[in-house]
Amino acid sequence: QVHLVESGGGLVQPGGSLRLSCAVSSSIARFVGMGWYRQAPGKQRELVAFITNSGSTNYVDSVKGRYIISREPFKFTVHLQMNSLKPEDTAVYYCNCRGSRDLSGPLQDYWGQGTQVTVSS
Repeated sequence: QVHLVESGGGLVQPGGSLRLSCAVSSSIARFVGMGWYRQAPGKQRELVAFITNSGSTNYVDSVKGRYIISREPFKFTVHLQMNSLKPEDTAVYYCNCRGSRDLSGPLQDYWGQGTQVTVSS
């Protein structure tokens, strides 16, 4: 069983910063990458940021220049540094890991339980 453990959510004022972290409990034999999704009330879940095994990153347009995703070397751990936060960033943020525990197994998406980020004055 693969578990993703998230930390770092909370309440912050507009313009403030938060750092989310996510660690995978098991080794991933075929590792594609890790990322963060978010879901606001009444909205669909959207990809926020993703980092591949090779270190390539991509971001949703609304967070470019404000968020930075990074991965710890040789670990299945990612961080999301969120700066200049806006009220519209308020959502539940979910960590995602894409890969397979077996070299020959199918690729899967593993998910964290979600962490609330609230941006409000």
